[in-house]
Amino acid sequence: MGRREQAREEARFAKGEVGVDGQAAEEKQDEAELERGKAREQYLRGKAYLGREFLTWLLWRSEAGEPLVKYEKDAVTVLCIGRTVLRGIAGEVTELSARGAMAPYSVLVRKSLERGLLLHSARLRLTHGEKVYEVTLDADYLDVKSAKLPELMSEEEDDRLAERLWLSEQLAGILQALLEEFLRVRAGKRWSKDVVPELKAWMRGEAG
Repeated sequence: MGRREQAREEARFAKGEVGVDGQAAEEKQDEAELERGKAREQYLRGKAYLGREFLTWLLWRSEAGEPLVKYEKDAVTVLCIGRTVLRGIAGEVTELSARGAMAPYSVLVRKSLERGLLLHSARLRLTHGEKVYEVTLDADYLDVKSAKLPELMSEEEDDRLAERLWLSEQLAGILQALLEEFLRVRAGKRWSKDVVPELKAWMRGEAG
């Protein structure tokens, strides 16, 4: 190895780019894997409007307090609670955060939706039979940001872990059932003809 090459290697070592064995200090991620990751992110971002529509549909449908779906033979009711965040890309107000027990159903939130703000995240209370879950959903990726499971009944540590895993699976199934119901409605013929006009009338505060 020439002096220049040796100097370059020493400089790379000093920067932490290579280890004492001359190998890269950090394994570079495969370029194809990076591209797949970028493509997935773009796809999800491109579909973010569905997440916003889903949360808006849940807010609208849940106000009546009626069951929205059945999961494993038990009805599921939804209630939006706590903090609700709306965001937009233009206008005088580009973000609105509503707090309070019934804040998601307030005139302020409905009027903000009518004026173009979109639901970015919401805290939901899901009642499934006798079990009650709470979960915060993010619209962009439909990620669960936080969740509160029903109180555990088991006393033994191993049993409590198994019960927690089962309840987590139940929560995932309930969310999937709600999403599938929304997609069924969204893809149906009534969406543009009936559902959207009813949703807009609700935003305006007109009686259904």
